[in-house]
Amino acid sequence: MTDCIFCRIIRGEIPSQRVFENEAFVAFRDIHPAAPVHVLLVPKRHVPDLLSLRDDPEGASLMGALADVVPEVARLCGVDRTGFRLVANCGEDGGQTIFHLHFHLLGGRAFGERLL
Repeated sequence: MTDCIFCRIIRGEIPSQRVFENEAFVAFRDIHPAAPVHVLLVPKRHVPDLLSLRDDPEGASLMGALADVVPEVARLCGVDRTGFRLVANCGEDGGQTIFHLHFHLLGGRAFGERLL
């Protein structure tokens, strides 16, 4: 998708503060942080949302790659020992505003409200 803001960031057309990059993901700082550490983990391949992975032949491998990326990004951001929250919004009612799958890694402070 050519006009997707995350695709444009991945291609380097829009600047970002990159924290991490490998063959599957790019991680960069959110421009409107909700916590002292707020990094977006974005797959390089355009996937609209979490539900799209269900019918995607590469969906399982993408989630496996995420399992490798999260600990490394948490370490690079200094929250691997103190803890962090990982969030994925899905769909309009779920709060998703950019329809390119992404995960918010939030940390650097205690989160008072438990979600579950």
